[in-house]
This record gives sequence, C-alpha cells and structure tokens, in this order.
Amino acid sequence: MLPAARPPHPTSDFQRATRDQALQMLDAFRPLMGTAYSRERNYDHGPDHHHSVSRLSPFIRRRLITEPEVVRAAISAHGLRKAEKFVQEVFWRGYFKGWLEHRPGVWAAYRTGFENDLERADRDTELSERLQAATTGATGIDCFDAWARELLDTGYVHNHARMWFASIWIFSLGLPWRLGADFFYRHLLDGDPASNTLGWRWVAGLHTRGKTYMARVDNINRYTGNRFNPSRQRIEQHRRHVVDEEPNGHPAPLPLRRPIMPATDVPSVWLLTEEDCCLEDFDLDRHDIRGVATLKASHLRASLPVSDLVTAFEDEALADSAQRTGRQTQFETATDPAWLADWAATNGASQIITSYVPVGPLRDWLHQATPALKDSGIALCEWQRPWDIKVWPHAKAGYFKVKNQIPKIVAELGLA
Repeated sequence: MLPAARPPHPTSDFQRATRDQALQMLDAFRPLMGTAYSRERNYDHGPDHHHSVSRLSPFIRRRLITEPEVVRAAISAHGLRKAEKFVQEVFWRGYFKGWLEHRPGVWAAYRTGFENDLERADRDTELSERLQAATTGATGIDCFDAWARELLDTGYVHNHARMWFASIWIFSLGLPWRLGADFFYRHLLDGDPASNTLGWRWVAGLHTRGKTYMARVDNINRYTGNRFNPSRQRIEQHRRHVVDEEPNGHPAPLPLRRPIMPATDVPSVWLLTEEDCCLEDFDLDRHDIRGVATLKASHLRASLPVSDLVTAFEDEALADSAQRTGRQTQFETATDPAWLADWAATNGASQIITSYVPVGPLRDWLHQATPALKDSGIALCEWQRPWDIKVWPHAKAGYFKVKNQIPKIVAELGLA
C-alpha cells in the first residue's frame, strides 16, 4: 500500500490560494513571458527557485485566474510572436481538457486500471516495496528522490522535472504508469484529471502512438545546472516496461457534451466548485438565486489519501471565491450525491447552476447524482466559458491541430 500524504509544509512559491495572489503573481511574471520564458522555461533550479516559470498553474487549474487573462497579459506585454512559447503552454492545458472531453472512456479506463494496479501492488510485496521507495524519495536515484520529496513537501514540481520523473518511474523503475499518475494527482496543487492523466500517457508512449519520452542524463544535467549526477546511477531506460493498452489505436473522438444552459426566470441555487473560482465573469444577478454552496471535491481525486496541501489550497480557493460573491454561502463536502437534490429542494429551486464540470472525478460524482435530480425534477445547468468552446473542438487529435488555431482563437476572443 502506498504511504499516506505528509502533513502540510510551508513553501514560499505558493502563499495564498486567492485571486488577489494570482493577480499579483501574474503581474510580477508579465515581463518574463516573452523571450526570457522561451529561453529559460526548461531549467529546474530547485525548490523555491522556480522563477523562470510563472507558477500560476494551481490558480489557472481552479480558474482563480483564467486562461484568457493570462494570454492577454502575455500578448499585451510582448506581442504574440515573442510570447509564443508561453501562450502555447497555456493552450496545452485547453488541448488536454478538450481531448479528454472527446474521449471520456480514456478517463474511465485509467480509473479502472489504477484500481487493478493497486490490487496487484497489495498482493505483490516486491512491487509494494518499490512503490514505497518511489513515493517517499528513497530509490537511491538522487534527482528522482529530490523531485519526490519536493512534490510531497510543496505540492509542486517543475514541468520538465515531471517529464523526467515520469520517465524514470516507468522506464527505469518499471513501475505501473497509472500508479505514478495517481501519485502526482494526489499531491500536485495544480493536479488536473486531463493534464495529469494524458501527460503520463504521453511519456509512456500511449498518447502519441509509439512515441515515448526517455529521460537522458545529459538533458537532466544541463537543465538542472548539474545539481545531480544521474550518470552514476541506474536510470537506464527500457521501453519493454510499457504494455500497449490500445492495440487498435485511440478510441474515436465523440461529440462534445452539450450542457444544459440555465434559464433566467426560475428559482435557482448556485454550486461553486474548484473547477471555476472566478465568479466575476458570471452575472449572478440575472438569475433568481435562492442559495449558494461551495462543494469540496479534492478528496474525490483518488481512493488513496490526497495531500493536505491540495485540500488546504482548495479550501482557501473556495472560501476566497465565496467571499467575493458577497452572498451568504454554505460549505459542503462531496459525499452522498443525493445531497444535491435535497439541497436544491430545500431552497425551493428547480435548477442548479454551476460552471462546466469537465471529465474527471467531480463529473463522475455528478453523474451519480443524476437519478435523484431527475426524480426531483431539478435541472443541473452548466455555464461554459468561451475559451473552452473555442479550443476544445480542435482537440480531437494531436496538439498541432490546436496550435495552428491559436492566432485565430486569440483574435476571436479579443486577446490581442
């Protein structure tokens, strides 16, 4: 069995899970979003020294600050050409989300496969011991162990280091990729079901068919400033560790789910989740809002314990968002899905309004709530952001389909 999460450990990289904090960090990083980002973004200088990247991902993941705000800031400061690399990284998140929306079965297969892998680890003492070493930073591979400890202590690892870590996990240590994806998802402050799952699949060679990401000693040395010496340690890479789980290729993309749009003339309740904490963009006054609730859902990420750092970040993000609504708000935790219907009925509402909930554990939980909502005659309505509407239709295949649309999307959303 994998170890429980460590207790919270303070880190100066992430001070407050608030919109004000996100805006301050955005403003501070704005001058570096151009050529400096393109030149320095791959360097991992270690904990509390990630100054070549924005560190905005935990805030963007919860939309305490939104993708259009970040892209607009980069373009206004540097122009689209010079800010191209930074803007592309923001679009990667939208691409992964859209890709998984087109293929929700990949998420379901990951969840089922993870439980199978976990059961195997419970039966296999040798595998369980190797997992214990990997998830506590005790493998003897200095760079890997340092990243594992940084993740446990801070909830963050540099993006380049995430790729190296996943590659060593899969191809050097021979551990199941889904258990590694779960380890990240339970501890990353910016853990996202799409980016995390598909990122690990990409390293394993399952996302881009047959193209694996292999960690190289020279690459690690160069981009960590020779902080480690992996050439003396066992990071030999073996592709044989990955099983081709989809011999016939990816499942065909499905049409995007069309949410029910909220009506403006019926009694409603508003459900606030970490999927979108920027209520300034929603016109609540257009609706007859009878009640507002925040729903804690980080614990749904996995069957194993989720990091206290992650749940604390979610708690503060939700509290900050609730405070900014200026409305009395009740705080709830996602447990029995039947609570949704009872809550709406108690407030005399016939529809629940929330921001769009993409494929992931919260969507699974809401799906479980559907029968009770239907029996009570209560509609679950979702407000979808123009960013998602513009980006996701292009995310049916590889990233370049989205990348080629960036200038057009930027123009259509008025970001330049």
